[in-house]
Amino acid sequence: MTRARRRRIIRTRRTLTGLALVGSISFLAGMTDATGLLLTGDFVSFMTGNTTRAALALSEGNLYHAAVLISAIGVFVLGNAAGIVIAHVSHRRIFVVLGCVGLVLALASMTTGQSLMLARFFMIVCSMGMVNAAVEHIEGLPIGLTYVTGALSRFGRGIGRWIIGDRRIEWTIQIVPWGGMVLGAIAGAVLTRLTGAHALWLVSIFAMALALAAMFIPRPLQRRFNQKIAPHNRAAVRGK
Repeated sequence: MTRARRRRIIRTRRTLTGLALVGSISFLAGMTDATGLLLTGDFVSFMTGNTTRAALALSEGNLYHAAVLISAIGVFVLGNAAGIVIAHVSHRRIFVVLGCVGLVLALASMTTGQSLMLARFFMIVCSMGMVNAAVEHIEGLPIGLTYVTGALSRFGRGIGRWIIGDRRIEWTIQIVPWGGMVLGAIAGAVLTRLTGAHALWLVSIFAMALALAAMFIPRPLQRRFNQKIAPHNRAAVRGK
Protein backbone atom coordinates (compact mmCIF):
# COMPACT_ATOMS: atom_id res chain seq x y z
CA MET A 1 0.00 0.00 0.00
CA THR A 2 1.40 3.38 -0.99
CA ARG A 3 1.75 6.22 1.49
CA ALA A 4 -0.74 8.35 -0.44
CA ARG A 5 -3.36 5.60 -0.37
CA ARG A 6 -2.79 5.05 3.35
CA ARG A 7 -3.33 8.74 3.98
CA ARG A 8 -6.55 8.70 1.97
CA ILE A 9 -7.84 5.74 3.98
CA ILE A 10 -6.98 7.43 7.28
CA ARG A 11 -8.61 10.68 6.14
CA THR A 12 -11.75 8.80 5.06
CA ARG A 13 -11.97 7.03 8.42
CA ARG A 14 -11.58 10.34 10.24
CA THR A 15 -14.28 11.94 8.13
CA LEU A 16 -16.74 9.06 8.56
CA THR A 17 -16.15 8.98 12.32
CA GLY A 18 -16.68 12.73 12.51
CA LEU A 19 -19.86 12.59 10.45
CA ALA A 20 -21.28 9.79 12.59
CA LEU A 21 -20.50 11.84 15.69
CA VAL A 22 -21.97 15.04 14.24
CA GLY A 23 -25.12 13.24 13.10
CA SER A 24 -25.59 11.67 16.54
CA ILE A 25 -25.03 14.89 18.47
CA SER A 26 -27.31 16.83 16.11
CA PHE A 27 -29.92 14.13 16.70
CA LEU A 28 -29.51 14.78 20.44
CA ALA A 29 -29.84 18.53 19.85
CA GLY A 30 -32.99 18.00 17.79
CA MET A 31 -34.53 15.79 20.50
CA THR A 32 -33.72 18.37 23.16
CA ASP A 33 -34.96 21.31 21.11
CA ALA A 34 -38.30 19.68 20.30
CA THR A 35 -38.76 18.46 23.87
CA GLY A 36 -37.79 21.84 25.33
CA LEU A 37 -40.09 23.72 22.95
CA LEU A 38 -43.07 21.51 23.78
CA LEU A 39 -42.44 21.69 27.53
CA THR A 40 -41.58 25.38 27.85
CA GLY A 41 -43.06 27.03 24.77
CA ASP A 42 -39.72 28.60 23.82
CA PHE A 43 -36.70 27.49 21.81
CA VAL A 44 -33.76 26.02 23.74
CA SER A 45 -31.16 26.09 20.96
CA PHE A 46 -32.61 28.29 18.20
CA MET A 47 -31.32 31.65 19.43
CA THR A 48 -32.19 33.40 16.15
CA GLY A 49 -35.82 32.53 16.81
CA ASN A 50 -35.54 33.66 20.43
CA THR A 51 -34.00 36.95 19.32
CA THR A 52 -36.92 37.62 16.97
CA ARG A 53 -39.48 36.56 19.58
CA ALA A 54 -37.81 38.78 22.18
CA ALA A 55 -38.08 41.73 19.79
CA LEU A 56 -41.75 40.94 19.17
CA ALA A 57 -42.40 40.68 22.90
CA LEU A 58 -40.78 44.09 23.44
CA SER A 59 -42.89 45.60 20.67
CA GLU A 60 -46.00 44.23 22.36
CA GLY A 61 -44.96 45.52 25.78
CA ASN A 62 -44.46 42.01 27.22
CA LEU A 63 -41.31 42.88 29.14
CA TYR A 64 -41.26 39.68 31.20
CA HIS A 65 -41.22 37.33 28.20
CA ALA A 66 -38.66 39.51 26.45
CA ALA A 67 -36.43 39.41 29.54
CA VAL A 68 -36.72 35.61 29.72
CA LEU A 69 -35.73 35.20 26.07
CA ILE A 70 -32.85 37.68 26.27
CA SER A 71 -31.65 35.91 29.42
CA ALA A 72 -31.87 32.59 27.57
CA ILE A 73 -29.60 33.99 24.85
CA GLY A 74 -27.07 34.97 27.51
CA VAL A 75 -27.29 31.52 29.12
CA PHE A 76 -26.75 29.90 25.72
CA VAL A 77 -23.61 31.99 25.18
CA LEU A 78 -22.32 31.08 28.65
CA GLY A 79 -23.07 27.42 27.95
CA ASN A 80 -20.90 27.59 24.84
CA ALA A 81 -18.11 29.21 26.84
CA ALA A 82 -18.39 26.59 29.58
CA GLY A 83 -18.26 23.81 26.99
CA ILE A 84 -15.01 25.16 25.54
CA VAL A 85 -13.42 25.45 28.98
CA ILE A 86 -14.52 21.93 29.93
CA ALA A 87 -13.22 20.56 26.62
CA HIS A 88 -9.90 22.37 27.07
CA VAL A 89 -9.15 20.93 30.52
CA SER A 90 -10.33 17.39 29.67
CA HIS A 91 -8.25 14.57 28.23
CA ARG A 92 -11.37 12.87 26.85
CA ARG A 93 -13.03 16.08 25.75
CA ILE A 94 -15.99 14.67 23.79
CA PHE A 95 -16.81 12.18 26.56
CA VAL A 96 -16.60 14.84 29.27
CA VAL A 97 -18.57 17.48 27.34
CA LEU A 98 -21.37 15.06 26.47
CA GLY A 99 -21.32 13.67 29.99
CA CYS A 100 -21.79 17.18 31.40
CA VAL A 101 -24.61 17.80 28.94
CA GLY A 102 -26.29 14.59 30.10
CA LEU A 103 -25.88 15.58 33.76
CA VAL A 104 -27.37 19.04 33.20
CA LEU A 105 -30.32 17.51 31.32
CA ALA A 106 -30.79 14.98 34.12
CA LEU A 107 -30.82 17.82 36.65
CA ALA A 108 -33.37 19.64 34.50
CA SER A 109 -35.46 16.45 34.45
CA MET A 110 -35.57 16.47 38.25
CA THR A 111 -36.66 20.12 38.33
CA THR A 112 -40.40 19.56 38.20
CA GLY A 113 -41.86 22.15 40.56
CA GLN A 114 -43.99 24.85 38.98
CA SER A 115 -41.83 27.53 40.57
CA LEU A 116 -38.72 25.97 39.01
CA MET A 117 -39.90 25.89 35.40
CA LEU A 118 -37.76 28.89 34.47
CA ALA A 119 -34.68 27.29 36.03
CA ARG A 120 -35.37 24.10 34.06
CA PHE A 121 -35.65 26.10 30.85
CA PHE A 122 -32.30 27.81 31.46
CA MET A 123 -30.61 24.50 32.30
CA ILE A 124 -31.78 22.98 29.01
CA VAL A 125 -30.58 26.07 27.13
CA CYS A 126 -27.20 25.88 28.89
CA SER A 127 -26.81 22.22 27.91
CA MET A 128 -27.51 23.07 24.27
CA GLY A 129 -24.84 25.76 24.34
CA MET A 130 -22.38 23.41 25.99
CA VAL A 131 -22.83 20.59 23.47
CA ASN A 132 -21.44 22.76 20.65
CA ALA A 133 -17.95 22.30 22.10
CA ALA A 134 -18.04 18.54 21.45
CA VAL A 135 -17.24 18.86 17.73
CA GLU A 136 -16.24 22.16 16.10
CA HIS A 137 -15.06 21.07 12.67
CA ILE A 138 -14.41 18.04 10.45
CA GLU A 139 -11.25 18.12 8.33
CA GLY A 140 -11.16 21.89 8.63
CA LEU A 141 -14.82 22.43 7.68
CA PRO A 142 -16.86 24.22 10.40
CA ILE A 143 -19.84 22.28 11.74
CA GLY A 144 -22.81 23.53 13.74
CA LEU A 145 -24.51 21.06 16.06
CA THR A 146 -27.48 22.89 17.59
CA TYR A 147 -28.29 25.20 14.68
CA VAL A 148 -28.58 24.39 11.02
CA THR A 149 -29.03 27.78 9.35
CA GLY A 150 -25.28 28.08 8.89
CA ALA A 151 -25.04 24.51 7.62
CA LEU A 152 -27.80 25.06 5.09
CA SER A 153 -26.18 28.31 3.99
CA ARG A 154 -22.84 26.54 3.43
CA PHE A 155 -24.66 23.76 1.60
CA GLY A 156 -26.41 26.23 -0.68
CA ARG A 157 -23.20 28.11 -1.40
CA GLY A 158 -21.52 24.81 -2.19
CA ILE A 159 -24.21 24.07 -4.76
CA GLY A 160 -23.64 27.49 -6.28
CA ARG A 161 -19.88 26.98 -6.51
CA TRP A 162 -20.42 23.55 -8.06
CA ILE A 163 -22.70 25.08 -10.70
CA ILE A 164 -20.05 27.65 -11.68
CA GLY A 165 -17.36 25.00 -12.02
CA ASP A 166 -15.89 24.18 -8.59
CA ARG A 167 -16.09 20.38 -8.43
CA ARG A 168 -15.08 20.00 -4.77
CA ILE A 169 -17.82 18.23 -2.80
CA GLU A 170 -16.68 18.63 0.80
CA TRP A 171 -19.62 21.00 1.37
CA THR A 172 -22.04 18.09 1.10
CA ILE A 173 -21.24 17.07 4.69
CA GLN A 174 -23.20 20.15 5.84
CA ILE A 175 -26.43 18.25 5.24
CA VAL A 176 -25.54 15.79 8.04
CA PRO A 177 -26.28 18.10 11.02
CA TRP A 178 -29.53 19.19 9.37
CA GLY A 179 -30.61 15.57 8.86
CA GLY A 180 -29.67 14.69 12.43
CA MET A 181 -31.57 17.68 13.78
CA VAL A 182 -34.72 16.85 11.81
CA LEU A 183 -34.76 13.19 12.84
CA GLY A 184 -33.98 14.07 16.45
CA ALA A 185 -36.73 16.68 16.56
CA ILE A 186 -39.25 14.14 15.28
CA ALA A 187 -38.12 11.64 17.91
CA GLY A 188 -38.22 14.27 20.67
CA ALA A 189 -41.69 15.44 19.69
CA VAL A 190 -43.05 11.88 19.65
CA LEU A 191 -41.44 11.04 23.01
CA THR A 192 -42.73 14.23 24.62
CA ARG A 193 -46.28 13.65 23.40
CA LEU A 194 -46.14 10.07 24.71
CA THR A 195 -44.34 10.61 28.03
CA GLY A 196 -44.64 14.32 28.79
CA ALA A 197 -41.85 15.79 30.95
CA HIS A 198 -40.34 12.30 31.36
CA ALA A 199 -38.99 12.70 27.82
CA LEU A 200 -36.18 14.81 29.30
CA TRP A 201 -34.95 11.74 31.17
CA LEU A 202 -34.78 9.81 27.90
CA VAL A 203 -32.88 12.66 26.27
CA SER A 204 -30.36 12.78 29.13
CA ILE A 205 -29.90 8.99 28.94
CA PHE A 206 -29.24 9.30 25.21
CA ALA A 207 -26.62 12.00 25.92
CA MET A 208 -24.92 9.70 28.44
CA ALA A 209 -24.96 6.85 25.92
CA LEU A 210 -23.29 9.10 23.35
CA ALA A 211 -20.67 10.08 25.91
CA LEU A 212 -19.87 6.40 26.57
CA ALA A 213 -19.70 5.68 22.85
CA ALA A 214 -17.24 8.56 22.45
CA MET A 215 -14.86 6.74 24.81
CA PHE A 216 -14.08 4.37 21.96
CA ILE A 217 -12.84 7.20 19.74
CA PRO A 218 -9.03 7.48 20.04
CA ARG A 219 -7.87 10.63 21.80
CA PRO A 220 -5.69 11.86 18.89
CA LEU A 221 -8.74 11.64 16.63
CA GLN A 222 -10.93 13.47 19.13
CA ARG A 223 -8.48 16.37 19.20
CA ARG A 224 -8.82 16.77 15.42
CA PHE A 225 -12.51 17.65 15.82
CA ASN A 226 -11.79 20.76 17.90
CA GLN A 227 -10.03 24.03 17.26
CA LYS A 228 -6.59 24.45 18.77
CA ILE A 229 -5.34 27.45 20.69
CA ALA A 230 -2.80 29.33 18.58
CA PRO A 231 0.80 29.06 19.90
CA HIS A 232 1.06 32.75 20.86
CA ASN A 233 -2.30 32.56 22.65
CA ARG A 234 -1.25 29.40 24.49
CA ALA A 235 1.96 31.12 25.63
CA ALA A 236 -0.04 34.09 26.85
CA VAL A 237 -2.37 31.82 28.82
CA ARG A 238 0.57 30.01 30.44
CA GLY A 239 2.24 33.33 31.23
CA LYS A 240 -0.75 34.36 33.28
